[in-house]
Amino acid sequence: MGQAGAVREAGVTGGEAAAPRPGRLRFGAVWVDALTFDGALQALAGLVASRRGGAVYTPNIDHVVMADEDERLRAAYGRCDLSLCDGQPLKWASPLLGMALPEKVSGSDLVLPAMRLAARHGWRVYLLGGAPGVVEAAAARLASELGVTIAGFSSPRIGEAPLADEAQVVEAVAAARPDVVLVCLGAPKGELFIDRSRARLGPAVSLSVGASLDFYVGHVRRAPRWMQRAGLEWLFRLFQEPRRMARRYLVRDPKFLVILFRTLRQPRSGRVVLPGAPSRPI
Repeated sequence: MGQAGAVREAGVTGGEAAAPRPGRLRFGAVWVDALTFDGALQALAGLVASRRGGAVYTPNIDHVVMADEDERLRAAYGRCDLSLCDGQPLKWASPLLGMALPEKVSGSDLVLPAMRLAARHGWRVYLLGGAPGVVEAAAARLASELGVTIAGFSSPRIGEAPLADEAQVVEAVAAARPDVVLVCLGAPKGELFIDRSRARLGPAVSLSVGASLDFYVGHVRRAPRWMQRAGLEWLFRLFQEPRRMARRYLVRDPKFLVILFRTLRQPRSGRVVLPGAPSRPI
């Protein structure tokens, strides 16, 4: 979806006009917005233009399972502004729950079109997290190749719970006056950090994009496009990092089927919100 999204991004106006709220679909404790790739970019632009700040997450089945087990992550998802479908299994399962999600909108595919939008509108972008050297390389490439205004970058230690120096980290980001913060911490660290920091970051919109910048600078190789379309990106990552990924993909993620079945047993009104509805059920 990355190349197509990059091309279609040219039609996004900047989000000044309010768009109707999209439909939403529930997977366990996680709500996902039924947006196309273009719609996601338009919604992001609207958040930035509003100057009210915001949190953008890209859930996949692993996030759904973790949120089912972690009250902090459930609460973070309950407060986010955009929740975008990052995984073919969610898209494939969505018609069973009563609303077909139109597209997979992964963080890794969204980053470059969003950064082209940032360059066009002069948004200031801060890069936070990632492996040593990654954010520096990404900042240099985004500035030189796309013309993005880089407000700053850093790779501090961030925990699932606040560490002793987290307040200083957040203050440093806020002092750079970003419009957009790309948070490259992985789940659930990224979502939890954004949720507890968003008030201090003021008007900045924070996106949890995981390993997106690692892919961008070539630090980590991404699965071939055909594997992404076939929903096999997990298998590619498992072969890349079997020790780190085996528990996630082979032990934890199969619990998604239990969560899906449990969600199916709920009334349709508790798992589907039609477009334009003012709020999502609790």
